[in-house]
Amino acid sequence: MSTSKFSSPFALICAATAALLAPVVAFAQEAAPAAATTAAAAAPAFTMDKGDNAWMLISSALVLLMTIPGLALFYGGLVRAKNMLSVLMQVFMITAVVALLWVTYGYSLAFTDGGSLNSFVGGFSKAFLAGVNTSSLVETFSKGVAIPEYTFIVFQMTFACITPGLIVGAFAERIKFSAVMLFVVLWVTFIYFPMAHMVWFWGGPSSYTSPSGLIFSYGAIDFAGGTVVHINAGIAGLVGAIMLGKRTGYKKEIMAPHSMTLTMVGASLLWVGWFGFNAGSNLEANGYASLAMINTFVATAAAAVSWCIIESLTRGKASMLGGASGAVAGLVAITPAAGFGGPMGSIVLGLIVSPVCYFFVDVVKNKFNYDDSLDVFGVHCVGGIIGALGTGILVNPALGGAGIVDYSTADFAASYAGTATQVWAQAKGVLTTLLWSGIGSAILYKIVDVVVGLRVSVEAEREGLDLSTHGEAAYHSS
Repeated sequence: MSTSKFSSPFALICAATAALLAPVVAFAQEAAPAAATTAAAAAPAFTMDKGDNAWMLISSALVLLMTIPGLALFYGGLVRAKNMLSVLMQVFMITAVVALLWVTYGYSLAFTDGGSLNSFVGGFSKAFLAGVNTSSLVETFSKGVAIPEYTFIVFQMTFACITPGLIVGAFAERIKFSAVMLFVVLWVTFIYFPMAHMVWFWGGPSSYTSPSGLIFSYGAIDFAGGTVVHINAGIAGLVGAIMLGKRTGYKKEIMAPHSMTLTMVGASLLWVGWFGFNAGSNLEANGYASLAMINTFVATAAAAVSWCIIESLTRGKASMLGGASGAVAGLVAITPAAGFGGPMGSIVLGLIVSPVCYFFVDVVKNKFNYDDSLDVFGVHCVGGIIGALGTGILVNPALGGAGIVDYSTADFAASYAGTATQVWAQAKGVLTTLLWSGIGSAILYKIVDVVVGLRVSVEAEREGLDLSTHGEAAYHSS
């Protein structure tokens, strides 16, 4: 992996963000360079292991479990009873819609060569899964080792589904259902698919000199989506919460979670599903998958304990909400570092992330008085930033990390460029994500507001979105 100069790409990202809403059809006109064709022709024959494929199919199902029912129940339990069903409906339908968008054009935009736009987004060469069949393979992180392309498509599809689902927690209980769905269609098209390309698109071990996405070219590493998923969704959530405004009665009426039981169940399902999210991102069932799994276990445990300790010291009591919030913060933080750090370093990361997220949730949000309903920014964006920067430190072999595979060497030896170099590369990835998603999301929210309007009426909000929007209730008294 090479680290490029920041000034030029940084200027490019600002310019590209300003032109974010140019017709996406223009991307289809970009032809892949001849060098990519040459590299593909020179690539060795790939071999597929049934064990790797089985693990990836299981991991894909685990990530879907994170979203429905995991995320839906986690968020649903945190809102008031009159809005429970609306949250379930939003997360459920986001999953369905994004899955269709992914196979239509999302996979192609994220994981194909975009020609002159390749730093930012792919092209349409695999739109409608053109050219994909049961024989086509995708190389993993080992030279010549591959999994079926259908398997890779499904696995990445689950990431595309959960990421916009995370955003809805920021403006829960006050947004129109039509606004959610229109925003998600635009957001995954112009924000998520390009972000996935910028972070994860490269030529693979057999063609490591091929053009890569912008953030990948920085030398930034993100094992399972600290930037693509959590910072990306978290900053979009904050922008949305601010643009929609506060809930009616915010800080004047009690807005306590209606069911911590369901929130605990949802958080537990997230923890279980996250093993597919992190360990599955290795694409192979080998020692790195095992490393990602144990790191996901211990970092999450440490963060849950850390949050409850902070609560006990500041409030005198540890809460179930705190335990669940800490667990999610730990899961978020370890995501980019899962296959790079060591278990002891992951525990330290978990212990650190909870106090920082707690500060943003309890102090910063009140100080600036924005209504991030379910603390999407405070947990996902802040936790993602801590994890992304921490990854640059924990990957150091001297600290028990796995090092970064240097694909420019004959034996693909692990290397480490040094703390300052790697953390700076990570920081550039974080800044690019904040700019791309923050500015782009603001534009998209404004478009949605003009087209269908963002907020429900005050009367509908007071009645609850379950009845006013969907005509049914999550619970009945008899």
